[in-house]
Amino acid sequence: MPKVISSQELDQIVELIGQYADGIGVEGLVQAIDPGMPRRTLQRRLASLIEQKRIVSEGVGRGLRYRRAPRIVEVSITEHVHATDQIAAEVYIPISSEGEEIKAYVRQPRQQRKPVSYKNEFLEQYHPNQTTYLPESLCAQLHSLGRSPAEQTPAGTFARDILNRLLIDLSWASSKLEGNTYSRLDTERLIEFGQAAEGKDALETQMILNHKSAIEYLVRDTEHAGVNPETIIALHAFLSDGLMPDPLTCGRIRNRPVEIGGSVYLPIAMPQRLGELFGIVMSMAAEIRDPFEQSFFLMVHLPYLQPFEDVNKRVSRLAANIPLIQHNLCPLSFVDVPQQAYVDGMIGVYELNRIELLRDIYVWAYERSCQQYVAVQQQLVPPDTFRLRYRNELAETVRAIVRDGQPAVETAILAIMPTTVVQEDQPRFVALALEEFKTLHAGNAIRFGLRPLEFAAWQERCAERD
Repeated sequence: MPKVISSQELDQIVELIGQYADGIGVEGLVQAIDPGMPRRTLQRRLASLIEQKRIVSEGVGRGLRYRRAPRIVEVSITEHVHATDQIAAEVYIPISSEGEEIKAYVRQPRQQRKPVSYKNEFLEQYHPNQTTYLPESLCAQLHSLGRSPAEQTPAGTFARDILNRLLIDLSWASSKLEGNTYSRLDTERLIEFGQAAEGKDALETQMILNHKSAIEYLVRDTEHAGVNPETIIALHAFLSDGLMPDPLTCGRIRNRPVEIGGSVYLPIAMPQRLGELFGIVMSMAAEIRDPFEQSFFLMVHLPYLQPFEDVNKRVSRLAANIPLIQHNLCPLSFVDVPQQAYVDGMIGVYELNRIELLRDIYVWAYERSCQQYVAVQQQLVPPDTFRLRYRNELAETVRAIVRDGQPAVETAILAIMPTTVVQEDQPRFVALALEEFKTLHAGNAIRFGLRPLEFAAWQERCAERD
């Protein structure tokens, strides 16, 4: 009586074959599974898996190779009619031939990949504004895609205009890349109404809320949130809040070694050297003039350095948005980016110091983000040119009235109004200032350079006067 093949044995063979994008032959399988296994035994198992449609064979003779069959998920769609659609479980994006090479390498089992450590040469070979990860033609294409109606307005205007949508999209998509199971609708309810999804781990909820806080910081404080070490450290503090085993590691460069799960890459361990390299990475990033090149450089080198004990990739994804926000370009939300593709791209950077696969993902993700926001752009109300013209004078007026403890009335505004406001514009300027005071509160007073305590003190004086 033939021996019954256990489902566990078959599952192991399928998983092994699935790690080879271009397929694997019988000899390779024997060596990977058990060099002592008879070929006939393995062939029987392979025949059984082909019959079950779990794998497929290609070629003949010595060229015969086995590949994992696409996994199929059945989804019922009930909208006026009943139908069944079949969707492949693993979705990838179109990638270049260079990207295919990287993907084939990183899909090999860990034991077949050569362990590597941090290489200084990878960073040293990059010279800002001379070396380019994104070719000039590609940058031109991205600029064309990302141009927004707020192109000539102050930094961060476009991101603020679409902030509600951006908070949901980027918080959800970036968290999903970390394995978070919140749906987009769950994320929307959490961000807009504070409703945590039922049945979800509290850490998943915390991750979403941390993204929200970090994005708001980048968008609302563009004066201070830039491509600099302080901003990156602040992003880590926001994103890691409540998620680190040791709270003291939030917003701090790590002082202990870390390992990368699923990779043979070993990041640098010396704290002093780590701090020096972090400063060099940020200094080089700040020199890069093109916002897309700057964005992608951060997405490559921050995770490669692993400056923090955890949450490095999340930091890099939000950091990649800083140049885009500053130049009023469409933000990068990472919506619909397949998790496995992103992981493959990052491992290609870690283990091969090759950026082509991650670049393919970056460009595809940016095109997707622009498609997501094109409708939002069309719905935007044209900017108030009068407010833009006098934005500095308006800020100066509001700030002076609050700090002097004066009431927000027409006479006080006229008395303190900057001389750069021409006479014919003064009535409209007064009306605009009065409107600003109607919506001014502790949370948005920072727009005018006011600290919460200053605003609170002014409110108390106004209340006493009333």
